[in-house]
Amino acid sequence: MDDLIRRLPKAELHLHLEGTFEPEMMFEMAARNGITMPYGTADEVRAAYEFTDLQSFLDIYYAACSALLTERDFHDLTAAYLRRAAADGVRHVEPFFDPQTHTARGVPFKALVGGIVTALEEGERDLGITWRLIMCFLRDLPAGSAATTLAEAMPYRDVIAGVGLDSGEVGNPPAKFASVFHDARAAGFLAVAHAGEEGPASYIRDSLEILGVHRVDHGVRCMEDPELVALLVAERGALTVCPLSNVRLRGVDTMADHPLRRMLDAGLAVTVNSDDPAYFGGYVGENYRAVTDALGLTPGDLYRLAANAIEGSWATPERKEALVCELDTLYAE
Repeated sequence: MDDLIRRLPKAELHLHLEGTFEPEMMFEMAARNGITMPYGTADEVRAAYEFTDLQSFLDIYYAACSALLTERDFHDLTAAYLRRAAADGVRHVEPFFDPQTHTARGVPFKALVGGIVTALEEGERDLGITWRLIMCFLRDLPAGSAATTLAEAMPYRDVIAGVGLDSGEVGNPPAKFASVFHDARAAGFLAVAHAGEEGPASYIRDSLEILGVHRVDHGVRCMEDPELVALLVAERGALTVCPLSNVRLRGVDTMADHPLRRMLDAGLAVTVNSDDPAYFGGYVGENYRAVTDALGLTPGDLYRLAANAIEGSWATPERKEALVCELDTLYAE
């Protein structure tokens, strides 16, 4: 099973580039940018990764981002993730980035996009990883801030495929961003949103009906609403589940309690992803292994998870066909 997981051609659909910021790289960038970190060593940083909820993680996550300042920083961060992803069998990735986290500190929008896209283009050329980039709005900030960020993104519609919604979910319902998502879709951006991670199942329904999202990030709490499950099954709406993240943020008590098995059995288009792997204990391969071991997943289950991700991605039809062919060839062996 471990060999099969390693060889699965994977599409990763829920990955925050800032969440791949390993402590060693954090200190390297802080040193070259003259930034003093609130920790003395990489081990001290990792020791702080005992989260009680989403907000306790976000506090450390945003503090670490202060070391990211230049176009080179965002290039190096993205390139490091792509090397790890290639080793995990990732063939297509649709990463998130959070412009507001950086532009509020004076980092130019152009530097963010330039560094990330250059690395993604290099990754496609050198590692064979195709990509679609997603810009997220921070839901704990005013909707007006999201509108400003959308305006900044307009010149980059050729490289930013979609918009998303992340950060603190509780108390920040999807309806708060109805207008900016409407404007983004009208401008040609595709849409996704974090929903049903800590927030209620109703946030998932609102993301579909109010924000017009193409897929839901996390979405584990959909199981609390049978009618919503039926809707998601009927529409083949992909759910980008992040098992290690769910356990580390106490949304699920243990991996053995994770609803992914029940979600698969219900016919949902579940996918496996790593979310913020530098903080949650593993990249996408580790997430596959964790749920396989804890939930007794079969080779057939792994096929469905990989195929769901390919189907739910924004890759071109030709790319999807090639990845499904690679998946089928692996299983034929």
